Amino acid sequence: MPRGNAPQTKVHFQGKDEDFIIFVDSGEEVRKWKDDRSIPLAQVVSGFKIFVTHKHGAQGVMDTASKSTLENEFGTSNEDECMIKILEGGSIQASEAAERQGPKNDSMGGMSAH
Repeated sequence: MPRGNAPQTKVHFQGKDEDFIIFVDSGEEVRKWKDDRSIPLAQVVSGFKIFVTHKHGAQGVMDTASKSTLENEFGTSNEDECMIKILEGGSIQASEAAERQGPKNDSMGGMSAH
């Protein structure tokens, strides 16, 4: 089975000092949540983690956002409130990674004959 070809959807928010990323289940779920706020965040976001890319846009190395970074940008370090602001003001970006194929274990570890 090919690996690594699952679709990946994220919301990118460009702040004053940092670019913020959160991963979501799908763009459709985000649009539904924007129309109906009674939908719980847990059904929209893939994980309750906010990432920063150090002004590299939606690409680059993603580090976990510190509480001070969230406080400086959003005025609160409460991650749920920050996620709501990112979902409201961010742009949805969907991509599909290229699948990885090839040998899984050439040497077969200790199973190969000597």
